[in-house]
Amino acid sequence: MPLSETQIELLKRFERGLDPRHPERSRIPARILGYGEISTVFEVEAEGLEGLAAKRLPLFRDWSEAQRYGATLDEYVRLLTEEVGLRLPRHQHACFERASSSPVFYIVQDKVSDGWIGHRALHRLAQEGAQMLILDVMRQLRKVWDYNRRQDQVRVAIDGQLSNWVLEGFHPDGGLTEGTSLAYLDTSTPLFRVGGVEQLDPELFLRSAPSFLAWILRIFVLKDVVDRYYDFHRVAVDLVANLYKEQRPEFIPGAVEVVNRFFRGEAVELGIRPVTEQEVAAYYREDAMIWRLYLGMRKVDRWLRASLLRREYPYILPGRVLR
Repeated sequence: MPLSETQIELLKRFERGLDPRHPERSRIPARILGYGEISTVFEVEAEGLEGLAAKRLPLFRDWSEAQRYGATLDEYVRLLTEEVGLRLPRHQHACFERASSSPVFYIVQDKVSDGWIGHRALHRLAQEGAQMLILDVMRQLRKVWDYNRRQDQVRVAIDGQLSNWVLEGFHPDGGLTEGTSLAYLDTSTPLFRVGGVEQLDPELFLRSAPSFLAWILRIFVLKDVVDRYYDFHRVAVDLVANLYKEQRPEFIPGAVEVVNRFFRGEAVELGIRPVTEQEVAAYYREDAMIWRLYLGMRKVDRWLRASLLRREYPYILPGRVLR
């Protein structure tokens, strides 16, 4: 069911009154639910938008870019649900002009309980429960690579981090049960290839980067970052390494064991090489360093554009990120 005209008008009013530097001071109150590299997720506190999470993407220079992105997003959601077989919350989206006349795109999903999101549920789990969660995520991820093997035209990518999954029916006191099922949240980077051609414009990843850094990222980082999500081994390494960010390093040996047992057993026909603890640690150190530097440079860019040049800075940056 698409967004109503009233809901779209509420999002427009929210956007007009949004203070990207201090979102809490915006004319329509909103609570930030999460940050991505290219987006921010809000719960807009307005009658008519109750129970919804709105992901804001102010990336686009013109309507044609935004329309292409919307078509790519719709097809990615279709692939994940109808072809791959993942469960997703109900998806809707809207696109309209900002004050600067450039488009802003909102992805709107049914809001889920904060405690059901994977990285938050992790902190309520003991070692055995954490291992069960990792195994459940691996089984969902396998559906992507099973689909990719069934045909030779389309290749679907996915980011398997715990923060991208919701444990529907999760009860913190009871842990994971037969009634707990996983659904996938993060569709804002709709990566898939048709005939070897990337359908999402990779330049969008650089749109929020400082101009003085974009060319370096384009040459040395962008292709590798995109390619990792098509490689099941690297997606699994990223999933396990996320336990460092969540301050649960004691779970890593068990998680590595679960992943490798899965690759040797249930997914043996995929021929995925095993993961090592040393590989996970090295990956996390490099990834954390890159994103820490990247966020620091974005804050410099915000100061230059907003304070020195008196120009709009449309992106919302997190404060200190614990890594």
